[in-house]
Amino acid sequence: MRILFVGGGNMGSALIGGLLKQGLAAGDILVVEVSEDARLRLRETFGVASQAELDETGVVADVVLLAVKPQHLRDAAQRLRPRLRGRLVVSIVAGIRTADLSRWLGGHGRIVRAMPNTPALLRAGITGLYAALDATQADRKIAEHILGAVGTIMWLDSEDRMDGVTAVSGSGPAYVFYFIEALQQAAQELGFSEEQARRLAVETFVGAAKLAAGNPEPPATLRARVTSKGGTTERALEIMESFELKGRVVEAVRAAAKRSGELGDEFGKT
Repeated sequence: MRILFVGGGNMGSALIGGLLKQGLAAGDILVVEVSEDARLRLRETFGVASQAELDETGVVADVVLLAVKPQHLRDAAQRLRPRLRGRLVVSIVAGIRTADLSRWLGGHGRIVRAMPNTPALLRAGITGLYAALDATQADRKIAEHILGAVGTIMWLDSEDRMDGVTAVSGSGPAYVFYFIEALQQAAQELGFSEEQARRLAVETFVGAAKLAAGNPEPPATLRARVTSKGGTTERALEIMESFELKGRVVEAVRAAAKRSGELGDEFGKT
């Protein structure tokens, strides 16, 4: 399988690294990337070919993977349009709906839209996937193979759910980092050094996440087991509940989902 990456930033690089680890040959990957520094990094790190622009002769690949910034996708799609020749297109571009991408590609329908998240850089991500109507079962398998190289995948029956994926898992790592910041600050105010506080906060999140991942019981049940009546955890949770923290988090994620939809509207206008 030959793959053309249009865009070689962090997420594109994560996918390239994952695919190479899965056995794809470096010679089967070509990256179109405008940044000279990025092109050099890709060649040195992965041994893949990279160039500044698309070839005039067309796309000599089985799959085109779009990994540019949302504001650059329309121009990239229009350059691809006369060269695509029916290839499968996988887009990891945030916010851009398949209907708008298809329109920019001249009605091309073999599209799979994906929303990975930054833990993909460590092959620990989760990706939401949506297949356009013209995408075949074989296309879905190819998309699974590509995105599965950097973590787990979840297929969506409705593209509307992509806004939710963006809000929950796409933006989610930032929420976790935010809470780690708060926990680290609390530890430092309790007298720990910055290094000690960071270690306590990060390792607590890592361990708790592993515990939740390996246990089929609801998080509320796991939380209750840590919360002894009249104990320290209960006191802390009472403070959080007094500020309606859980409800605020839900409200924040809903706002992120709404903004994802707004961005899709804005970028898809033209």
